[in-house]
This record gives sequence, C-alpha cells and structure tokens, in this order.
Amino acid sequence: MTSILKTTELYERRLSESLKLVQSDINFKHQQMSLGCFPFLRATFYRWAKICSEVCPELKSAPLVLGVGDLHVENFGTWRDSEGRLVWGVNDFDEAAIMPYCLDLTRLAVSANLEFADSHLRVDSHQTCSTLLRGYRDSLRCGGEPCILAEKNDWLRRLAQGELRNPIAFWRKMDGMNTIEKELPESASLLLKKQLPDKDLPHRIVARRSGLGSLGRQRFVALAEWRGGRIAREVKASAPSAWEWANPGATKTANASQKLASKAVRCPDPFLSVNKNWICRRLAPDCSRVELGTLHDEENAVRLLYAMGFETGNIHLASPKAIPNILKDLETRGGSEWLQAAAEAMTKATKTDWKDWKNRDSKG
Repeated sequence: MTSILKTTELYERRLSESLKLVQSDINFKHQQMSLGCFPFLRATFYRWAKICSEVCPELKSAPLVLGVGDLHVENFGTWRDSEGRLVWGVNDFDEAAIMPYCLDLTRLAVSANLEFADSHLRVDSHQTCSTLLRGYRDSLRCGGEPCILAEKNDWLRRLAQGELRNPIAFWRKMDGMNTIEKELPESASLLLKKQLPDKDLPHRIVARRSGLGSLGRQRFVALAEWRGGRIAREVKASAPSAWEWANPGATKTANASQKLASKAVRCPDPFLSVNKNWICRRLAPDCSRVELGTLHDEENAVRLLYAMGFETGNIHLASPKAIPNILKDLETRGGSEWLQAAAEAMTKATKTDWKDWKNRDSKG
C-alpha cells in the first residue's frame, strides 16, 4: 500500500493541475493533520478513497449510489430554505461521486467513534453503528423526510440554536479577514456579484481560510451592508471528486455535487449553487454545525446519530433505482456487526496513517 506521504504528494500534485492552490493554506492543512486523528480523517478523504477498498474488500460489491464521499459527523449543519425555515442536514457535497453505499456509512461511523473518544462520551462502537443503521434503514423504508427544525424536531432545534454562532462574533471575524487587493478570477467575481441582492451593491472581497478537506482551494467572500444588516456570499473553488482520482475505473458523473444537492430528499439551500469552477453559498451566523463533541449527555448524542443515519438515507434516495437493492443487501448483511467491523478496520488504518504523518519529519 502506498504511504500516506506519497499519496498526499500525488494527490496535491494532481489537484494543482486542475486548479490554483493556495500554498500557505496547504501548509496550514498539513499542520492541522498532525493535531489529532479526527482532524486527520477530515483532511484526507483522498487517502480514504485510495485505501478503503483494500482495507474492506467486502464492501466493494455493495450497490452503487451517488454518495457524499467525504461524510463525517462535522459535515452536517443548518441553513435557511426558501421559506426561511431552519433546516438541518448534510451541507457539503464537494466529494460527491458514485460509490458503494456502505462507504458513506462506514466513514460516518469512523468519524463518530473518533469524536466520541476525544469528547469522552460513553457511546461505544456497537451502539454507534447500530444507531446509524437504524436511522438509515428507517429513512430508506419510509422514503425519507427533510429535517426541518420546528415542530417535529424541536430537540434538534434546541441543540442547533444553542450552537448558533453569536452574530457579533461572527461579523467581527469576517471583518478581520484581509481584503483582496489583486484582481479576482473573472468567473469568481461575476458569480459573487450575481449572488448579491443588488448587482450594484458596494462590497468588500476577502480571502477566507476554512474547513480541512478543502483547505488549499481558493475561497473568496463578498461582505456588504444591505437594508440595515450584514450579508456575506462565498465562492470556493470546485474540483473533481478525489474518489474518481483514487479509483480510475469508477463510474463518473458530471456535476455530481449539484445533482446530489438537488435530487436528495431535502429542503434545498436557495443560495447554494455549483458550476464547473466554483461553489457559491450564503454565510451567516445561523449556518452552523451541531458537533458531537459539544454534547454533554449520551442520550442526545445517540439521537443525533440516528438523525445522521436518517439523513444519509435522505441523500442516498437521490439514487432511487438503487434503493431496493440496498435494502436487500442490508438484509443479507444482517445486523450492524458488518458496519462495526468495517469501521474498526478503517479506524485502525486511519490511526496508522496519522502516526506515520505525525512522524514524517523524523523520518526525513
């Protein structure tokens, strides 16, 4: 198996051929990858895509879906739909691709186990995997349902609102970002202006560093005042999914992230748009994550795991023809033992890679 160091070098070289990378952000990403196994997992989907079929060959034959790919417990957040309602669900489809359905569930389980270990919540791997699978099955069987944070999901609404970022702190952080002095790529500039409520609205463009998996890609944010309040729009460079890079024989689909965001069972974010070069979205204090690590009781953590499994089903329902085969495959696999075994195998492989990454300097 190719080392994590070599895989990273090859992937970043390939990525640099399709878009302009910000080297200072790449260096920062490499530093963050050393801080913990969970940040390492978040930052290295390209590695996951490269080794998961070798570590868990029993998952390769599972039915294919248009999957998230880089699914983990911090890839769920809130946004406002066209009715102004607060919605919760998967909020990042950068690595969407056609893949065995099991892989989204396995990566989600690995990330939950790592996060629970860091936060000292007593939810073991068996409970994590059985809860995720229960939510996933329930979603597929009922045809899915968007998670609106109102009448039916008041417990999650309370959690989300408790974690919503303070508007004053949010805008202070935005104001502290450096203004872009040089000219933006024309396609990014045009898209940002198009997303503003008034094409002639005065605005300031700043560079933003955020996330882990997409660190290194250009991000630009337009900040403006509009009708008595602050607004922000972001464009982030898009790139082909690392899944297709790591698996040259994989089935390819154009505009995978846009298709997944539009065809899944969900209330769409009206500000999210994807084209060949850029992903555009609204930034606001109420667009935030509910993080497992911030929860202080096992009951809410388990409820959130179930919701994550259910939402994964919502996403996979974007591939309706695959659903009967997935349900049959789940029956064949039995309980949650297969998912627990796969998650533990991938956790072990991820920890080995992380240790190798941390020791890269001493190895010369």
